[in-house]
Amino acid sequence: MKPVQISEPAALELTEAVRCYEDRRPGLGAKLFEAVSQAFDVIEHFPEGGARRRAPARQLPVRGFPFLVVYRIRPDDVYVVAVAHTRRRPGYWLHRP
Repeated sequence: MKPVQISEPAALELTEAVRCYEDRRPGLGAKLFEAVSQAFDVIEHFPEGGARRRAPARQLPVRGFPFLVVYRIRPDDVYVVAVAHTRRRPGYWLHRP
């Protein structure tokens, strides 16, 4: 099991997405946050489980929401590069370290 480290850009994306969903309907932002947290747990326990769509990153869909957790497996941890909406700017995160 490798710990999950969340990049600052990914944390900001998650915060903004939670805020937007909460504005749409109270409680929906909390559900999104819980779904992303569950995805982080899956990644922590099964880092090889995400699909390799754009090397070297892997992607895991967030259950119930149009988001992907994009991450890279490093020697000592799993690094979350982005919490990306599936219908907006595909691959925008490719330049991130």
